Amino acid sequence: MSHELKHVFASLPQMERGVAKVIGGDPKGNNFVYTNGKCVIIRNIQNPAIADIYTEHAHTVTVAKYSPSGFYIASGDVSGKIRIWDTTQKEHILKYEYTPLSGKVKDIAWTEDSKRMAVVGDGREKFGSVFLWDTGSSVGDLSGHSKLINSVDIKQTRPYRLVTGSDDTCGSFFKGPPFKFEFTLHDHNQFVNCVRFSPDGNRFVTAGADGQLFLHDGKEGTLISTLGGEKAHKGGIYAVSWSPDSSQLISASGDKTVKLWDVGAGTAVTTFNLGTEVTDQQLGCLWQNDHLLTISLSGYINYLDKNNPNRPIRTIKGHSKSIQCVTVHKKDGRPYIYSGTSHYWDAETGENDCFTGKGHSNQVSQMVIGQASELVTCSMDDTLRYTNLNKTEYSASDVVKMDFQPKSVSAASGGLSVAVCIGQIVLLKDKKKVFTLDNLDYEAEVGAIHPGGTVAAVGGADGDIRLYSIQGNTLKDEGQTIKATGAVTAMAYSNDGAYLAVIDDKKVATAFTVADSYSVKNEFYGHHAKPVTLAWSPDNEHFATGGMDMMVFIWTISDPDKRVKLSDTHRLHHVTGLAWVDEHTLVTTSHDASIKQWTITY
Repeated sequence: MSHELKHVFASLPQMERGVAKVIGGDPKGNNFVYTNGKCVIIRNIQNPAIADIYTEHAHTVTVAKYSPSGFYIASGDVSGKIRIWDTTQKEHILKYEYTPLSGKVKDIAWTEDSKRMAVVGDGREKFGSVFLWDTGSSVGDLSGHSKLINSVDIKQTRPYRLVTGSDDTCGSFFKGPPFKFEFTLHDHNQFVNCVRFSPDGNRFVTAGADGQLFLHDGKEGTLISTLGGEKAHKGGIYAVSWSPDSSQLISASGDKTVKLWDVGAGTAVTTFNLGTEVTDQQLGCLWQNDHLLTISLSGYINYLDKNNPNRPIRTIKGHSKSIQCVTVHKKDGRPYIYSGTSHYWDAETGENDCFTGKGHSNQVSQMVIGQASELVTCSMDDTLRYTNLNKTEYSASDVVKMDFQPKSVSAASGGLSVAVCIGQIVLLKDKKKVFTLDNLDYEAEVGAIHPGGTVAAVGGADGDIRLYSIQGNTLKDEGQTIKATGAVTAMAYSNDGAYLAVIDDKKVATAFTVADSYSVKNEFYGHHAKPVTLAWSPDNEHFATGGMDMMVFIWTISDPDKRVKLSDTHRLHHVTGLAWVDEHTLVTTSHDASIKQWTITY
């Protein structure tokens, strides 16, 4: 019995309004790299569905950059720690670790021989450090700023030069090594967000929150010109990236545009319009070979088209925040994964998009497939929604308002669904409330309808599972109760209705045989912390559980000792959702905002 990782649908960059996002480019041209939470995400630039996630930082990672050799990535986090790790092995062996700053790392730059690196950001004593990559010993002094440093770059040709840009509205120019402060650049009148040397080292550009771009001589640091005259952009500029031949560059702005500049002429050749919403502000960019990538405040990654500036060649969407739930449904024979609030993914290619129309206004806590290709979702916005999956758009009418916040939803044939709300159980038929149980003498946590539509099981915080019979449009309590070992966290019937599987906060999974008056078939032990999600395999022989211990177990109903254990499904992150694509393919979701698929063999 074994498991193997099949697909990783990676999270988007974690974005913050008004904060630049650095995207790292691969010198070999194959990949690009960015951060989200504690994860560093490496994606294939040709096929972004191919991804790798590095999760070894204990704190939120802010920036990652390839060494010019391409063999290592240096990543920095909010605690000031830098990790330098191998890119060539799947294990990403740690080479060196340093703490050059006492606060958040904002940018990293390497010398072209991959032997020295500069790290800048926030800190108590200093805002920057430059050192040998293999010993950590200093090769210069990056003083000269009175506030945190946002950006650093090192000239990739000798003689070496280094430039920084800071919240104190200034840039600083250094010669070295050892790097010594030469002079201050006083051109900007607001934060300096980004500084970058051209690949040939002849020029560098500084970009500011004042919407200005200044071009300097790479060797002497003298000002040559401003790009675009008085203002390069109507909004702040967050990032710039040079063309490989050093003749052009792109700039990303809060004015929701990206401009492509002819550096020699000092004029914009193309203006890319990326939308009209606040979320369309452009906070990061990367020019790698023929690819022009930019990052929107939404986290979307845009591949720009020089021939059609108003429409990107492609836009990579996905999740940038924790995913709370997941389910799978086949459409025209192809499996699709539905996740979070409104995403759907082709399970095989990773192509994904969001439902159109206005959806839930808050986190979705559970989603299930109802009858006839319908997605039933319950949310903290106190509603249930029914969405036709053949249309992939939210319907304005198929929303049911609840009296209390729904915690769980379950659906069965005949248009039935049961919502377990705080202090209330609601039976719905054909998207309408038909019956409500109030004044419960226990705390109802989670519900499951038998596939036959005859029974609703409701699990309580008291560890009891009450079986209500569904008669016409009512729920009838006939006093039948079965026991879990602790407060119920999730439960589900097998697809054939033969078993009910339950997990609880005492870390136990229990399977009950429906036809034998819900007698206990087996108990399953293995979780170290509370399991919170459960899903039956289509084979009705196995079910998966996952949760707070970051582990997933796949249990065999007939034999508790026959199990598959996935120990590091989403490293350092709780498992939040499970679903099956087919008998041998399990989907897992997590707080790391990524979706993974695993091939399971028994």
